[in-house]
Amino acid sequence: MGRAVCSMAVSRAEQRAATRRALLAEGRRRFAADGYHHVVLAEVARAAGVTKGAAYHHFDSKAGLFRAVVGEVQRELGERVAAAAGRHEDPWEQLRAGCRAFLAAGTDPAVRRILLVDAPTVLGWDEWRTMDEESSARHLAEALTALTAAGIIADQPVEPLARLLSGAMNEAALWIARGGDPRAAGQALDRLLAGLRAQAPSSGPARPDQPAPRGRPD
Repeated sequence: MGRAVCSMAVSRAEQRAATRRALLAEGRRRFAADGYHHVVLAEVARAAGVTKGAAYHHFDSKAGLFRAVVGEVQRELGERVAAAAGRHEDPWEQLRAGCRAFLAAGTDPAVRRILLVDAPTVLGWDEWRTMDEESSARHLAEALTALTAAGIIADQPVEPLARLLSGAMNEAALWIARGGDPRAAGQALDRLLAGLRAQAPSSGPARPDQPAPRGRPD
């Protein structure tokens, strides 16, 4: 009897998880293709093969489903950025690769429509920024902190720098999504990042205890 009850509980849990996955997948497809305001939760439920009541049970509302989809897409983007950076050992190349991976994501319809266009307005700027900081923006801040500590980037507060770069890359990714040239964006990014590198100290004039360079004999 105990085993049967346990088996039934596991089966129900698996069914709930499967229902949630189906709703997330269908919601993501529709939010990316049609935009938040043109999606109807009842239609998402019907296409996912579940009842409207099940959709409300899992997500409360269309906004709740959208919030869950945004979180999923954000996590995937953060993983994509981290994976691109992880293919390099040099910290500077890690930063470049991670930033380029973020820009490349602008060609993904889900990233473009869900994250860059709809999420800031549907969720509100503060909530969207919080979710962004927990994924790709967090990796950017960590990379800048490591580079500053190593002296590769000039010593400066990391938080405002990370926010400036994050905002610039969000705009560039949206530009790419609207037909901008990814190659041109990547080149502009490299020039922007190059300006952050700490300059090597110049040799300066010779010190009094150093002999002056010899000129040509008269």
